Amino acid sequence: VNGKSGLCNETKYIYMCIYIYIYIYNNGLGINYMHRVKIRPLTGYLVLIAAMLVARTYCDVWMIQNGTMIESAIIGRSNTDFKNYLFNFCKVMPLIALVNNFLKLGLNELKLRFRVRLTKHLYDEYLKGYTYYKMGNLDNRIANADQLLTQDVERFCNSVVDLYSNLSKPLLDIGLYIFKLTSAIGAQGPASMMTYLLVSGLFLTRLRRPIGKMTVTEQRYEGEYRYVNSRLITNSEEIAFYNGNMREKQTIHSTFKKLVSEHKITLFIASPPILNQCLGLFLPSDIATVVGYLVVSRPFLNLADPRHMNSSQPELLEDYYQSGRMLLRMSQALGRIVLAGREMTRLSGFTMRITELMKVLKELNSGTYERTMVSHQDKESEAVERVPLVPGSGQIINVDHIIKFEHTPLATPNGDILIKDLTFEVRSGTNVLVCGPNGCGKSSLFRVLGELWPLFGGQLTKPERGKLFYVPQRPYMTLGTLRDQVIYPDTYEEQKRKGISDQVLKEYLDNVQLGHILDREGTWDTVQDWMDVLSGGEKQRMAMARLFYHKPQFAILDECTSAVSVDVEDFIYSHCRTVGISLFTVSHRKSLWKHHEYYLHMDGRGNYDFKPITEETIEFGS
Repeated sequence: VNGKSGLCNETKYIYMCIYIYIYIYNNGLGINYMHRVKIRPLTGYLVLIAAMLVARTYCDVWMIQNGTMIESAIIGRSNTDFKNYLFNFCKVMPLIALVNNFLKLGLNELKLRFRVRLTKHLYDEYLKGYTYYKMGNLDNRIANADQLLTQDVERFCNSVVDLYSNLSKPLLDIGLYIFKLTSAIGAQGPASMMTYLLVSGLFLTRLRRPIGKMTVTEQRYEGEYRYVNSRLITNSEEIAFYNGNMREKQTIHSTFKKLVSEHKITLFIASPPILNQCLGLFLPSDIATVVGYLVVSRPFLNLADPRHMNSSQPELLEDYYQSGRMLLRMSQALGRIVLAGREMTRLSGFTMRITELMKVLKELNSGTYERTMVSHQDKESEAVERVPLVPGSGQIINVDHIIKFEHTPLATPNGDILIKDLTFEVRSGTNVLVCGPNGCGKSSLFRVLGELWPLFGGQLTKPERGKLFYVPQRPYMTLGTLRDQVIYPDTYEEQKRKGISDQVLKEYLDNVQLGHILDREGTWDTVQDWMDVLSGGEKQRMAMARLFYHKPQFAILDECTSAVSVDVEDFIYSHCRTVGISLFTVSHRKSLWKHHEYYLHMDGRGNYDFKPITEETIEFGS
């Protein structure tokens, strides 16, 4: 404090605080966050914050000393001393303001950098392969991943950084003030305050123990509330046709009511008004101040104390003011540490949610998932066989120009077997029409082909993922330019690397009778909300132009020409045969039988037929 001691020990102390508390709380949850995420602290900003925290503590001590001198000069009626100390105070104020601003800058930048690193790490895991699909469709442990990746990550990062400053500064204050007060009023005073810290801290920590779990529940209800609102926006047209606004309002109100009820419980436990009134004397900031007055008054009220014989009355008064204010600051620092337990408990709740997300992402990326086993089969059909969820028990072999199922069970992620033993072979140049009633397994077949669903047995021979292309009934239009709609998921740089010019893209649009869109927009770089700008038929034809751009070995067409005229449909299928794209088609249109050589019929009862299409077959299908 006097400027005689170095800052090395204090700086090391601040560095260690954040690691110690995160380690203690996270190990209580069974994790070590810094180890799991493998994120190194941003040393530069931590050093800046630590230096500013130390500087602000020194500024506080200097302000106590200088403020005491100013008051002593006023009481002693010394005009010269008053002006000198006041002038010194004015000179130092800009420096104090600079320290505070640098501290805010460091904290805000550290929060941002920490969030950037954590978000990048999580999205690297979330968008690795088909993990984002598996989390929402195969694994039901994480609901509303969007909230976890946005709101919860932000709150977690802010809490961690705030914990660094909110604990380090009070702890540093306590260390410095104990050193000064021990030499001024003895060790008994600081020891009394530390005893109080231990007792009140244990008491309040026990009271706030449920807050961590309540924070997890509250955030889960927040996610549900966001989800029901997003569903209303996504399905607004269908809801409007059904005139379902009142029903949706009931759903939203019900979800919001659960959120408010949980929030009230958390708020009551975290800061119960009745308990605060009844136990007000035990609140750390209040009782610490009382203890502080009792401690600092003892040496001054004891007339036998040596300071009464060696000091004059003004010196005693100055000593009392300075010691009292230091003890008051120390008591306030103790109170902030005790009250910081509430924020640390909330941080543990956020940590639990982030850790659960990271655990699920890791398991999904390793091929493991968990799902509640709910069979959608009727209870009467108890004879329906089920298979254990053993992802990867089947074998996938990547070979070009062939799709071959060998004794492969077609099953849902819940374990319901749709077809016990599926065996057929299709080579390039052969188109297959897939037909059957709803729920027979057509979509399940394509999900297995696309490796979205696990293989429960047998052997599947197929080309690599990039050589299979799926065209759904409702094509996805990405955010971006008109060019992006044709080349998705490629970027403009990848298009140039493939050597495909914009003129070729124009030919793709002309092939599906969409050349007028480029003429209307004027340039490939036009940005629109293409989901709204394009009609249903135009979106389906845009998806076919996208198919021509990628030229895969096999394409899965899932009712993707239902809004396209028959003549355009005939041209599309003929062009696919010309460019060498083999097709698996799901469609109920009779006109498409002539474009296929085989049909795969599933009856929905576990049986299937894979046979060539003949004239008799076409007549029967008609």
